[in-house]
Amino acid sequence: MSYIDIVDIEDAAGIVKQEYDKGIRRSGRVFNILKVMSRSPGALKEAMRMYMTIMYGESELTRAQREMLATVVSKMNHCFY
Repeated sequence: MSYIDIVDIEDAAGIVKQEYDKGIRRSGRVFNILKVMSRSPGALKEAMRMYMTIMYGESELTRAQREMLATVVSKMNHCFY
C-alpha cells in the first residue's frame, strides 16, 4: 500500500489552510483529494480553481447534470468519492 505525505489539518498554513477551510465550509470536512495535493500548495490552489470553474462556472449544464457526470466518471474510474 502506498503512502503519501500530507499536511494535517491542524498543521495547515497559508494556501493549504485556506483551501482546507474552504473545503470544510463546503462539505464539513477536508476530502482526501485535497490532502494528497497539500505538499504542493500551488497545484492545490489551481486544481481547486479549476474544480470551482467546472462545477460552479457559467455553463449550459445544470449543477445537477455536472454532479451526475462527475459521479459517472468517478464510477468508471473506480474512484470511491
